Formats: sequence, C-alpha cells, structure tokens
Amino acid sequence: MGNKHSSPAVPHQSREQRIGVNTNHDHSAPVSRINLRYHKSQPSLLRSISSHDTLSCKKPSPPPHDYHTNVTHLSPTLTTYTPLTPSISRQDAEARAYSAFLKSFPEYQSTWILDTLRRTDFARLDRTGETYVDYMGGAQHPESLVRVHSAFLTETVMGNTHSVSNSSKLSSRYADEARDAVLSFFRAPPGYTVVFTANATAALKLVGEAYPFKSNNGYILGADSHNSVHGIREYASRRGAEVHYIPSTSTGGFVLSTAKDILSQHRPQNTSSLFALTGLSNITNAKNPLSIIEFASSLGYHTLLDAAALAPSSVISLSETPVDAMVVSFYKMFGYPTGVGALIVKESFLEILERPWFAGGTVDVVQVPGSIFTRTSVLHEQFEDGTINFMTLPAVTNGLRFLSAYLPFLPIRLSCLTHYLVTSLSRLRHDDSTGTPVVKILSKLPSRRLKSVGEQGDSGSTISLIFLSPSGEMISNSFIEYVAVSRNISLRTGCMCNPGGAASLLGIQDQMERVYLGVTLKDFERVVGRELGVVRISLGLGSNFQDVWKIVMLAASLADSRARQALWDTWTNVPIGQAM
Repeated sequence: MGNKHSSPAVPHQSREQRIGVNTNHDHSAPVSRINLRYHKSQPSLLRSISSHDTLSCKKPSPPPHDYHTNVTHLSPTLTTYTPLTPSISRQDAEARAYSAFLKSFPEYQSTWILDTLRRTDFARLDRTGETYVDYMGGAQHPESLVRVHSAFLTETVMGNTHSVSNSSKLSSRYADEARDAVLSFFRAPPGYTVVFTANATAALKLVGEAYPFKSNNGYILGADSHNSVHGIREYASRRGAEVHYIPSTSTGGFVLSTAKDILSQHRPQNTSSLFALTGLSNITNAKNPLSIIEFASSLGYHTLLDAAALAPSSVISLSETPVDAMVVSFYKMFGYPTGVGALIVKESFLEILERPWFAGGTVDVVQVPGSIFTRTSVLHEQFEDGTINFMTLPAVTNGLRFLSAYLPFLPIRLSCLTHYLVTSLSRLRHDDSTGTPVVKILSKLPSRRLKSVGEQGDSGSTISLIFLSPSGEMISNSFIEYVAVSRNISLRTGCMCNPGGAASLLGIQDQMERVYLGVTLKDFERVVGRELGVVRISLGLGSNFQDVWKIVMLAASLADSRARQALWDTWTNVPIGQAM
C-alpha cells in the first residue's frame, strides 16, 4: 500500500552528544579531534582521529560477539605542529618565496595543523604531483574518511530503509544520525528538519516545483546566481508569478540598498513570495550579506539560501540566520561522498509546499485504480523520493565531524593564500616593452586580511581572471587549460553555470539582453567576438603555499615571450617560427 516503517527510539542525549559533532567554538587550543564512530549504540567502537594520527587498513582484533563493525587501527606517527616547510638545505626560488611568504603572513603559522592534514589525508596530491585548485567545483576527499567508511561497509549489513528488518532498522538509525549531524553542524534550532537529496540542485528543484507560486506573488533572486537558482523561475513563470532580478555589480553580488529596494517594491500583498539568496558566488567570489534574509522575512517573503559554495569554508548558524530553507552538497564540503545533498528546512515551510506528484517512500496509502493517496506522516519523508542513499549517510556524519575540527582554521589560511596569490599575479608583466599585465583579475577581492583563527572573511577564496597577450587582448581560455594540464594543474575555465555573474565580470550585460530563443554558446560567442568565460582558481581545505606558487609560476611562464610562443606552437601544431 505505502511505505510504513519504524525507527527505533533515540536515547535521551543532546543532539551533539548523539552525533559527536563539536559545537564548542573556543579556538584557544588549536587541536583537532574528529570523533568517527560507527554507531551511537556501540560506545566501544568510538575512535578519535587527531592530527597526530594516520589511518592504516590493518584489521583490528575480533570484536565482541554483539558488535557489528570493526574499525581501522590508529597509529600515532605524526607531530601535530609540524609546518610544511622546505628543507633548510634548499635554496631554490620556491623555498625563498615561502620564507618571504611566512614573514609577510605570520598568521599563516596558526594553521600548520592543516599542513599535517595535507601530508596525511591529502598526501596523494603530492604523490601524484597534481596541483588541485578547483575546490569550488568539488572538495578533495580525506583518505581517512574513505578508509573508515570502507571498513564500516565491509563489516555492516544494511538494508532498504522502507522495511522493519534488522538491516533496515540499522540503516534508518544511521539516517537519523546523519540528519542530527547536519542540524547540529549548521546550529539549527528546533523546528528544522533535513531532506536528503542527490545534491544542492535537486534540493533547489524540490522547492521550486512545490512552492505555491501564483499570479499575485513572485520570485526574487540575484543575477549573480547559479543556474539551479535561475531554473526556479520556470516554475514561477508557468504558474503566473512575476520574476524580478537584483542586478549584479561589476564584481558580482549586489548592492545591499538596491536589493532592499527591489524587495520592498515587490513585497507580497496578502500572499507570500519567494526570495532566493546566493550565499557565495561560485564565479565572482562575492559573499552576500546574510542579514538581508531577516529583512526579506520581515516583508513577508519566504527565504531560500543557496549555501553550496558558502558552506565549505564558512560558519553558518541557522540560529542566527533562520532562513526558511537552505541547500548544500556534501561533496563540495568534504569531498566524499558524492551524490548526496540536503535541504535543511523549517518544518513550517515544508508544510506549505505543494508537491506535484508522489513516489515510493513518500506515501502511506495509494488507491489503484483511482486518484486517492495519503502521504506519509513523517514530514521529511514526503520529500525523499524513492530510497535515500542510505549506504553513504554514515560517511556524511563522519565528514561533518571531520570538517568541524578544521573549519575554524580554514578562513585565515585561505585569506593568506588568496592575498598572496592576488598580489603575485597582479605584479606580473610581459617581458617586452609594453609592460602589459599578464592577467586581469575580474572577481571580487577581499577587503581585509584575516588575523586570527575563527574570523570570517567578507568574500571567498576564488579568483576569476583572464590572461592577456602583450597587446592587451584576451588569450584563449582553451589555451590556458592546455598549459595548466601540461603542468598537472587542475583548474576550471568557462562561465561556471553562472551566466549572470560571468556577464558582470566580462562586461557583456548588453549582449546578454540581445540573446534570442534557440541561441547556442557558439552563436553568443560570435556576437561577443571572443571566447566566453574566465579562468577560475579556487582554494580549499587541502590548499597550501606550494599550490599557489605553482599557479604563479604558470602565469610567469606566459609572461616570457619565448616560452609562451613555444607552448602556443605545440598547442596549435603550427610550424616552428610562425608568430603567435
């Protein structure tokens, strides 16, 4: 008939006690311990992973007969405070640059715990020689998180949550634990729940398709938003609602007073409208003020926060910013698992949504043949179509524990690296008589350097730029990609699924207005007269000085006319000696 199943009672513990997420925000002692336990009912399986430790795949001694899982051994092999410094004997350019960097950014030393993390959980980056600077596209997975989850899967029998078997009950308990972990990590007060989805895009679609848009309400959003936020306008328009955009500045985001004026001008009258806010732009690096959520709510709007780009490196408190709904993708936060996101949402907001269909897992009774159905009584299950990704949810719980230990140190570290990279790139000039800059940075720059652990920046750690020829013309992004690949550098080029932000950075808003039905990207590029997009460099949890140094060296190689010409000739396969 439907999908009735039961979940075991939860012990009388606080949410934080049940899931092991650290909510103590006193950062005076920068020591991280990540409580990666397999289940709250198995206290002897608790293990703390600190930055003293590495994980091996050795199998532990057999557990007692009443335990279901094994864990990996932890062997203390590293010292917590060991900075990633070049050998004293090294006198090369990189070593000298790093020494100068530490003198200019002494606050970077407070993040040396992340250097230890780089040598353990992200050691493959140095083993493979890959410079990864696409954290906005996806975080790198910690090796310990994968090992722990692999060991867990090897020893645990889990089943579809839509049943009452032992394996199904166990899966349901892990799912409940993951929901608690998400709510705790984002400091959600009572009244919030979690709907697990495939990713942030799927969470946005859930809201868009079910929001009660009508002819007398509207949808307000910023031009500098991801396509998944823009896509909601299709649901709004088809139901007769008005769509209004908050214009982007030339470096992304919006002017707060302008946003407030537009919200006030179209405030709901005897109905409700939806306001979607992008917390951090994935291309312009603009971090919008979350305070506007409270303003919009005071005008009668329902509020939706796209936190997919914001959550990996910023502290978000739903107690301080009680948005109606927020979306995240966990692979952007800690790399593993992919294919799992969440809608963190007020239960009161879920109750006003009008789902256009039902599916397995969302109903209690369905009349067949007929037209009658009854949705399940569990609110979040009404929005989880089919079977949730129950096999990976324990990894979400552990990933949040992992990130909570290191997140306080991340903003200041990224602030140092971003400031250094921006300054170094801006100084580069072509080696001819023109003195033309090698790059033009288009994205929003941070207004200040962070000085202490726990501070939050006013922008992200993404740099969007274009490379210039000695004549000042834009060098093809495709060529830059080729050069990056040849140097084992993973970066990204294009418009990053954010056409509004890209148009603002590239100054092509007028051309955007002339887009016609059926236009292709190639058509649009012919109108603009050049390849569209930017080169995006984004830093994250695994980033260190060596990464940004290699980006500077890539750019410096393009300042050298002979080196640039040789690379161009190889890329285009033109005869040697023909001018670029």
